Amino acid sequence: MLCAYCNKEGARIILQTQSIGKGEKLLVIEDVPVFHCNNCGESYLAAETLKQIEAIRQNQRTIEHRPVKVTHFVAA
Repeated sequence: MLCAYCNKEGARIILQTQSIGKGEKLLVIEDVPVFHCNNCGESYLAAETLKQIEAIRQNQRTIEHRPVKVTHFVAA
């Protein structure tokens, strides 16, 4: 598949976890299809994926609630 950034063959779809927002508004979405290019290292989402993420974000009733551990990064 051609990469949208470097126009070289080698982009592939991988499934990643995406987090949106923070604090009480944090939403974690698992298994999001992301294009990743092995040539240039860029990762990007398709327009349709972005639309689906927005639909998920707005339709809070279908979201499963699970406890998640959260911490802050502290520089050494």
